Amino acid sequence: MVPDRIERDILIAAPVERVWAVITEPEHLQRWWADAGAEVELRPGGAYVLREREWGEALGRVEVVEPPHRLAYRWAAHHARDTEPAEGTSTRVEFTLEPEAGGTRLRVVETGFAALATSEENARRNHEDNVGGWREVLRMLDEYTTQVAA
Repeated sequence: MVPDRIERDILIAAPVERVWAVITEPEHLQRWWADAGAEVELRPGGAYVLREREWGEALGRVEVVEPPHRLAYRWAAHHARDTEPAEGTSTRVEFTLEPEAGGTRLRVVETGFAALATSEENARRNHEDNVGGWREVLRMLDEYTTQVAA
């Protein structure tokens, strides 16, 4: 059986508004994650596209925008990376941001691996890759956010 969910959280020594900017503004995303460019339209149905030199383009569609506390989008799974995100070809990522101890508790939850319309092996590989991927993404996010000016 393919695991369906990844949950990670981190306490970042920066205010909620700064963390929100870093995960939603293309000029920030390009500095810490999407080294080949980013496109973000902060509205339901808007684009959330990340381009990485190593991994290529990840197409995403925004589902929920509640500044500065909640962002959710659906992005294409690895095996369907060049397709528009849809049920069966994508997973759902949700960020929640809450003030805590002079900083921000950022939580990311990604779901939908078990519902991917692919082989169990591909779905499992997507999940395993993203488990490690989120660990690295949150490390880069924390490092960048605590160094960037407010």
